Amino acid sequence: MKQLLTLILTFVSLFSFGQELSIPNGYEILTEKIGDLDKDGINEKVVVYNTLDSTVSGTVREIQILKSSNGIWIEWKKSRSAVLKSEEGGTMGDPFEEVEIRDGILIISHSGGTSWRWGYTDKYRFQNNEFELIGHRNVFGKVCEYWVSLDFNISTGRIEYKKEFEDCDKEQKIYKTEHETFYKKGVEINLSSRNLKEIKIESPKYKYTLYL
Repeated sequence: MKQLLTLILTFVSLFSFGQELSIPNGYEILTEKIGDLDKDGINEKVVVYNTLDSTVSGTVREIQILKSSNGIWIEWKKSRSAVLKSEEGGTMGDPFEEVEIRDGILIISHSGGTSWRWGYTDKYRFQNNEFELIGHRNVFGKVCEYWVSLDFNISTGRIEYKKEFEDCDKEQKIYKTEHETFYKKGVEINLSSRNLKEIKIESPKYKYTLYL
């Protein structure tokens, strides 16, 4: 039974990779991934493109989620704001890191900065006919200054905030830590609306502001 299941999954995977992908005129593929995002047993394809459009922040990226139909990948969902533009990473360069599909969850990661570094990961799940943001992890800081980590489970509203202050006088060490857990309900963001408006959340104890 286990061998039969493995053969079926292998066949489905190979079938998915064999589909025809129509690339929009002038677009360039940055990355593509295959996986089942709506739990129907059939793989979708996720493609991130460089588009022909650009702003002062660099080339606009478009992420498309496609479904298979008669041997062709058909656009299902897309966003031009969920993946950052090519020059939004500061002096570190392109902020886009990767797209993953893990257990039906779409994961998009970015990082950037200078001596002050930042990085964040968004997690989306298909529900209510949209890819809704269900999780956000954010890290920001500088060596020998401090590092902040924020973990926001948007589904439950739970936010964990941690800030570690570093001293590098003689050796690198943490000399003070702030740690706080609080809740924020009612945040609604989906793939197509991501980064279109700024959402600010302030921690009640340490007054640290999380920007989404």
